[in-house]
Amino acid sequence: MDTATKFVQIIDIETDRMEEMRALVQETDKRLAGRAGGPTHRLVLQDRNQPNRFLVMIEFDSYDEAMRNSDDPQTTRMAEQLASMCTRPPSFTDCDVRETTERK
Repeated sequence: MDTATKFVQIIDIETDRMEEMRALVQETDKRLAGRAGGPTHRLVLQDRNQPNRFLVMIEFDSYDEAMRNSDDPQTTRMAEQLASMCTRPPSFTDCDVRETTERK
């Protein structure tokens, strides 16, 4: 596997506490600002048919960067706090980015 390939983790969550989750993520982002590595993009999608279901897509420069981020104790602590706000355990899908196209 090419470790220089961009990597995306998709987290499937259900929660009725999304505003609290958002506040926690923003607080953590501020605390970790300027830190090397970590996510490069985050996209949060809300399911129109199940309003308490969200898909969070987090992009990293590489799988290795994602694993370093995952191993960080602050990331672990935040993930545990976020999971406690879910109505079911989150599920994770790990993806290598094979193609991306920007369209207007």
